[in-house]
Amino acid sequence: MAKSKIKSNFKIKNHLNYILIGVVLVITFIMNSIGELGRLDRSTLVRISFSIILAVSLNLVVGFLGELSLGHAGFMCVGAYLGGYFVNVFSGFIDSPLLVYVISIMIGGLISAFFGLVIGIPALRLKGDYLAIATLAFGEIVRNIFKNIKFFGASQGLETKIYPEKEFFIITLITVIVVLILCQNLIRSKHGRAVTAIRDNEIAAKSMGINVTFYKLFIFIIAAFFAGVAGVIYAQCIGQVKQESFSYNYSIEILVMVVLGGMGSINGSIIAATIITYLNILLQNELSGPLASVKLVVYAIILIFAILFNNAPAFNNLKNKLSLKGNRKKSKEKDDEAEWNRIDTKIKMDEMLSYDLPNDDDVNSYSNSKEDN
Repeated sequence: MAKSKIKSNFKIKNHLNYILIGVVLVITFIMNSIGELGRLDRSTLVRISFSIILAVSLNLVVGFLGELSLGHAGFMCVGAYLGGYFVNVFSGFIDSPLLVYVISIMIGGLISAFFGLVIGIPALRLKGDYLAIATLAFGEIVRNIFKNIKFFGASQGLETKIYPEKEFFIITLITVIVVLILCQNLIRSKHGRAVTAIRDNEIAAKSMGINVTFYKLFIFIIAAFFAGVAGVIYAQCIGQVKQESFSYNYSIEILVMVVLGGMGSINGSIIAATIITYLNILLQNELSGPLASVKLVVYAIILIFAILFNNAPAFNNLKNKLSLKGNRKKSKEKDDEAEWNRIDTKIKMDEMLSYDLPNDDDVNSYSNSKEDN
């Protein structure tokens, strides 16, 4: 009985992203084993991995909660510096790189989550542009603090131990799968439904007894935790953490991934993060000098087009044609034999019903006959 219930509730489409990433993991593992996967390919997979984590975690705040945050790179900066520092510490007396990695991402994520709590308590009282400005200020403050602390290398940056390069992409892809499992199960739970209810109508959510303040802070902390995890992965991939890598432009880049993939779409965030990260690496390799600024222009054009496409009424017909759900719904409604306009009625909708009132003579004769009786 229980097995049949589990089978009936299992849907492949709900686990398609895990399956695809697992297939990529198996294929790249085989290619790496036979020597067909180059160093640049492995580095690209690692960069795509932490970009997916960043995009999915920011989507929790922007897409599912409906709040605009521009300080996600700041939480990543905290995780990269502090997580990278503990990587150096634990590597001195722990021989297993995997164990060092696990402990470091937990510490880096928890410290970033703590910063998310500290910043979230006052910042989440704000809304819209004011919240965006507050989170943007946090990101700029954090990276400038690390820039001036000699303990973390000041402007030279913090040198960190690099994970064995031939195995690191396998660990990061597994980490992506774990993050996706946690995020998707959170969104599909009752807590996720409460979060989306706040996004749709905060006043109605309050009237239904949902603790709006708690859930806003909860999602903000979870997103900061995963941003810190991505920061530790970045530190062990690059080997030298510099504050200039976590500027305002990088927060915009993460936001572009979310907007391009679709607000509230985890699968969309995965696809957008993969495409943008690959294009970023491609442009960095192909463009140099003054042409490197073209990359920022490309991001701006993508963001403008995505916003116009999602909000402009002129694109509604095109979106319906491209949407599989929309086409399925439209065809279903078209073939519905129970539509009200297909059912024959005795009285047409445009007919006027009338009632002939009796005249005065009829009323008098009726009253006289009633008095005689």
